[in-house]
Amino acid sequence: MGRTLRLLMCPPTEFTVRYEINPWMDASRPVDTELAVTQWEALRASYVAAGHTVETIAPLAGMPDMVYAANGATVVGGAAYGARFFVAERREEGPAYLARLAELGFEPHAAEHVNEGEGDLLVAGDVLLAGTGWRTERAAHAEASRALGLPVVTLELIDARFYHLDTALTVLRDVDGAVDVAYFPGAFSAASQEALQRLFPDALLASEAEATSFALNALSDGERVWLGTGAPSWEERLRARGYTPVPVDVSEILRGGGSVKCCTLVLR
Repeated sequence: MGRTLRLLMCPPTEFTVRYEINPWMDASRPVDTELAVTQWEALRASYVAAGHTVETIAPLAGMPDMVYAANGATVVGGAAYGARFFVAERREEGPAYLARLAELGFEPHAAEHVNEGEGDLLVAGDVLLAGTGWRTERAAHAEASRALGLPVVTLELIDARFYHLDTALTVLRDVDGAVDVAYFPGAFSAASQEALQRLFPDALLASEAEATSFALNALSDGERVWLGTGAPSWEERLRARGYTPVPVDVSEILRGGGSVKCCTLVLR
């Protein structure tokens, strides 16, 4: 059975690609912001139709990447551990997200160490899977553990295409103690692959082609899995695993290097 989620999203009314801070961005190609807003609205509406609650935050003027709400914080047990962005272009986002979460009733914890929120910090049962290597400092893992009250498993990302953990790993189920994950092994160091194998011996493993289509940048409620279009083989594998894929076209938003999960912060 799935669980009902409370989510935070940011409309992409400021979205464009005017700089390049990950391998997927191409500032030479114009962005259709109106199309990005339409795609975002369809994703939000799909969540609501499934019974989930969607809160919103207004984007700051001139902050094109605020649509990637998952990067803004990590929220567990009513506590919000704020983001402290690695890239200068996004540093104003962290305080804005933390202030909005305080308005929504969450206890804010400002970060002293660089981290990019749920982009690199994913809850899986009673542990926090914590990515490092590109955007989040190892020191932030211990800080997040203290703020959120969960032990941390550090995972090292070694491929720049998977600059955040949520591009290389999805928590498919986290309901009543049952945890199921999917990931792309090639995104991780050998030691981190071994750790993932120990923790999740039955994990669903993605191919490189599936991973580079952003199939793993998905949101699951334990029953349905929202993901971008363009990964039909992955959709079939999810069905075989017992999940219901919910593909949503976010191709314009993907131009900034983020898909469905990047657009969605889970409020626990």
